[in-house]
Amino acid sequence: MTLHLDDLRVRHLGECRYDSPFSESLSTKQTSPHYVAEGDRVLLEDTVSMLAGHDLPAGLVPSFEAAGPRRKIYFDPATVTAGVVTCGGLCPGLNNVIRGLVQELSVHYKVKRILGFRNGLQGLTAEHREDTVELTPEDVRDIHHAGGTILGSSRGGQDADEMVDTLVARGVDVMFVIGGDGGMRAATFLGNAIRARGLDIAVIGVPKTIDNDLPFTDQSFGFQSAFARATDFISAVAVEAAASPNGVGIVKLMGRHSGFIASYAALAANAADIVLIPEVPFVLEGADGLLAHVEQQVRTKGRVVIVLAEGAGQEHLGVPRHNGRGTDASGNVKLGNIGELVKERITAHLTAEGLTPTMRYIDPSYAVRSIAANAYDSVYCLRLAHAAVHAAMAGRTEAAVARWRRRFVHVPLSLMTSRRNQVDPDGDLWMSVLETTCQPARFGRAPVREKVRAGFC
Repeated sequence: MTLHLDDLRVRHLGECRYDSPFSESLSTKQTSPHYVAEGDRVLLEDTVSMLAGHDLPAGLVPSFEAAGPRRKIYFDPATVTAGVVTCGGLCPGLNNVIRGLVQELSVHYKVKRILGFRNGLQGLTAEHREDTVELTPEDVRDIHHAGGTILGSSRGGQDADEMVDTLVARGVDVMFVIGGDGGMRAATFLGNAIRARGLDIAVIGVPKTIDNDLPFTDQSFGFQSAFARATDFISAVAVEAAASPNGVGIVKLMGRHSGFIASYAALAANAADIVLIPEVPFVLEGADGLLAHVEQQVRTKGRVVIVLAEGAGQEHLGVPRHNGRGTDASGNVKLGNIGELVKERITAHLTAEGLTPTMRYIDPSYAVRSIAANAYDSVYCLRLAHAAVHAAMAGRTEAAVARWRRRFVHVPLSLMTSRRNQVDPDGDLWMSVLETTCQPARFGRAPVREKVRAGFC
């Protein structure tokens, strides 16, 4: 996907005419790297060879607009009503983002009113239009200590025009959508419908995905909390497997299309013998297949620990990966239960080989999704919330806030759902997994070199 500078430009509602509450402090920081000038941009690419490949002046190479407070803002804070909604599945840090938005809007910008729409985008439909809560700093003071979202969440596609009607009826001037790929798509449709009517309403997305699969962000909020918690389950299963004859431990984690949580959690626990992710297909049968490797591990070590992402190996479930199972309310392809299949096939294979296994299988997905954010994600969520408020008050719209190359930036909403962030099977993350687990690079695939055939240990 080749991107140009114009692809990365963020839409503005109009001229910024009001002094920002930060204008005085910003005026003393012109030499600071944290000062955000209107022309401040962050490069999309970060290698000399990539930049040279564009053969363009520095000011014309692809780059994102830097996020942060401006001296002049578009909206008069005293007249602003802001809206907040959380969409999709749970993720550590949702309450932290809500809290950060409310505090920044109330304390620093002193906006007139903040509305929280209940139960996801359902709260923007005509039927639930009045199902809102007013949010104040006192209301959200301690919510970051709890997992989940105080606003509730849901999946499902709502009509964009109906949602705009709700925003108009409730007098909303800036709308913050906290969600994953489905939420960012909904925010895009919402922004398009607002623009079609010529309305002065800013829509800013705060992207979240526990799978870390949204593009153009260094890392999604909640991801670090999630894989840290998943690490505990891997360690527990490893202890169980080691203490049992022919012990087999299987931990199934989130990761519909991307294996980041499985990979990072396996590296952190340093107890997995096999990691299976959607990006790397595997073969079950045969001398180089998964079952043979599991058998070899049990014979030589007395146990085996497997970490797998929920989207791995869908081709083994009898239905093509992207066809035939239908979709959920968010438009995601429904997945088969690869964990149960792997458990059953391993049990049958080892039993046939005279190695009747002691099986330990867990799926801790909900236990991981529902936790509160750790210290790292708490800070990250707060800073994303601040960036989102600065963007909206400065009249940016149809944009998401994200961190890119360690800087907070504005990303056009259309780009947030343009592709999926995935583990590169030829990249350094997957290489680290292979080096740590000693598993073959490809189960049942022809080896590229002897090192691959033998594994990495």
